[in-house]
Amino acid sequence: MANTKSTNYRTLYRMNRAFDYITEQLGLLDQARLLRQGMLKVLRGYTQELQADINQEALEIMHQDELDDWGRFGKTRQAEEKRLRDPDDVFIHARERRKELAKQKKKGKRA
Repeated sequence: MANTKSTNYRTLYRMNRAFDYITEQLGLLDQARLLRQGMLKVLRGYTQELQADINQEALEIMHQDELDDWGRFGKTRQAEEKRLRDPDDVFIHARERRKELAKQKKKGKRA
């Protein structure tokens, strides 16, 4: 069964929330003096390292998926913009570009 994008994001969110819960509970164990001196820092470090490793692995793949979607859906937007474009816009842009070039040419002579 294929995961949807929203399922993947929701799963990653829940996993990160669970890691936050674990680090909070470690703090409570430390406050109750159920951890040896200095173990809170070590265990939080292990927990957060694992969390970061999982996030990095998942986000690398998700990032590529987002880039693929951006490219695919961008084509839809570009096609719609092309459909809505006024054919005379080309002439308007050409006129504006000639004005820009003329200004640049004048500035170049002054320098």
